[in-house]
Amino acid sequence: MASPNASFPGVNASSVICSYNMSSWKEAMNQLYAYFYLLIFIPGLLGNSIALWVLCRFIRKKTKAIIFMINLAVADLLHVLSLPLRIYYYFNHTWPFGHFMCMFCFYLKYLNMYASIVFLVCISIQRCAFLARPFCAKKWKRRYDVRISAALWLMVGLCCSPFILMRKNQSRDSSSCFKDLPTKKLSLNLYVPMIAAGELLGFVLPIIIISFCSYYITRLLHHACPAQQATSDKRKALRMVLVCTGVFLFCFAPYHINFLLYQLVSQDVITHCPLRLVVQHFHPISLCMASLSCCLNPLIYYFLTTEFREQLSRHGSSMLRGRLMSMESTSSYRE
Repeated sequence: MASPNASFPGVNASSVICSYNMSSWKEAMNQLYAYFYLLIFIPGLLGNSIALWVLCRFIRKKTKAIIFMINLAVADLLHVLSLPLRIYYYFNHTWPFGHFMCMFCFYLKYLNMYASIVFLVCISIQRCAFLARPFCAKKWKRRYDVRISAALWLMVGLCCSPFILMRKNQSRDSSSCFKDLPTKKLSLNLYVPMIAAGELLGFVLPIIIISFCSYYITRLLHHACPAQQATSDKRKALRMVLVCTGVFLFCFAPYHINFLLYQLVSQDVITHCPLRLVVQHFHPISLCMASLSCCLNPLIYYFLTTEFREQLSRHGSSMLRGRLMSMESTSSYRE
């Protein structure tokens, strides 16, 4: 039965009344989050841990966007490590870990999303620039990428702070967290520029840059002589940029397309009930798609970086052989 006073999940103290019973959807949303995070936790943990192990320890030449890949893996791993607490909350519907930990895990979600976007863009730009200016690639130092990465972490960290500042303090009810945190109402003079800047810098500008890199490398490839040695490098670079574009569009485009509408719903700017219902229903799905990037990004390292694949095969097989030999020696000793 429809409830005349039903409100939408995530939009607390809404002044808009819609005749929808959202309690069943709220429970379904909890299960969606819990089982989805449970599904991606092990692959994300193993994939990014192995990626960091190989990228940091065995790839000596930290060129061709390796530093940016390391930062991308760190961003994914930070989010993955917070998933057990999220899983606990959505299964048990209570948060016993305190307000600070709640806001920190909430913050890590968006830090991971936008750090992933930024470093995917950096990977695309560097592969494109090094193909266009191969002599600059030879002179490029690893410390330049380290400094760029540090600056980007600082910028992304500051830009993600509004996500926690827009949530009300839950001092009275510390058992609620994540999607159940109430949203502050902001004035339109502050709200509109903030949302516009977030959409522009977090989605529109990155997709323009990645698309241009794909176009430019394709153009270089068409103008290259088939006999040139550099043609193979251009094809590899094009594949990497296209995969970065694919990951970006699949994981982050649905969230950002829905994000503007979701914020307008949360501020009661959109009052049309059917549209509010669609936006609210799609929001958790788009967030899950964004979290899927922590499982897809390690595939970029493995399938598109030859040295990564070679080092993983070499050292992975040697570790497996050593483990088997250790088990055999232990077994023979017991006998």
